[in-house]
Amino acid sequence: MNVSNHIVCTDFPCTDITTDGYTLPSIEIDPAQVNIFMISEAPPHNAGDYFYASDNSFYLQTTLQAFNQTGADVSSMEDLLGLGIYITTAIKCGKTKYSVSAKTIKNCSKLLEKEMELFPNMKTLLLMGDVAIKALNYIAKRQTGEKVIPSGSTYKIRKDEYSYRGMRVFPSYLQTGKSFLIEKSKQKMIAEDIMNALEISK
Repeated sequence: MNVSNHIVCTDFPCTDITTDGYTLPSIEIDPAQVNIFMISEAPPHNAGDYFYASDNSFYLQTTLQAFNQTGADVSSMEDLLGLGIYITTAIKCGKTKYSVSAKTIKNCSKLLEKEMELFPNMKTLLLMGDVAIKALNYIAKRQTGEKVIPSGSTYKIRKDEYSYRGMRVFPSYLQTGKSFLIEKSKQKMIAEDIMNALEISK
């Protein structure tokens, strides 16, 4: 299955994004083998930095670093896929500002919802950053009327247990971007969340 053949935005209703950066994972993947669904924030400004662009892409390199800090021996996207890990973004278009509006997150969560439905055997959701957390909450509120993740600072709420449709949900921090490389405390928390997700998904 190629996800980009199943998910498409047809009307681009958002006003604080650039459609030039519209990106979906375009790889052949067996959806039945995916048990960890990792949601990051948005595609990079440079398409060559996207997770699936190459094994040297910036987004992938910081993600691999995050996994290696758990003790996982991974050096490529193929290695991550082999562990049953699928990575996508909550927002499918490029950002024009540092932050993304709630309206845009809500709009794009409809695509993310359809994307999640393609993977029937997911055991854990890794929500990497506030945008991913908000996106899942929009999905959950449409389906159940309630949020999955409560409001509050991530470092305060991340130790509690959350679930969504039988999956464990981990609210965490963004594992992409230059800030990841310098914020050692967040690196440690991200590694802990990934390690827990890996353990549950065995």
